[in-house]
Amino acid sequence: MSQFTVSGTFEARDGRQAFERSVDAENESVAEEHVLSQFGAEHNLQRTQIEIEEVTAA
Repeated sequence: MSQFTVSGTFEARDGRQAFERSVDAENESVAEEHVLSQFGAEHNLQRTQIEIEEVTAA
């Protein structure tokens, strides 16, 4: 498993909020799915409300 840094924005109450998360995953698409799942659970967001801009290997 590799370490990936996922960055982007999500819809918050007072506009778009930037984020950056580090996750362990097999590849970039798995890292992206993991972050979408986390934000959906933590912030009660739909996937369409989260915009991932970049996924990089750390």
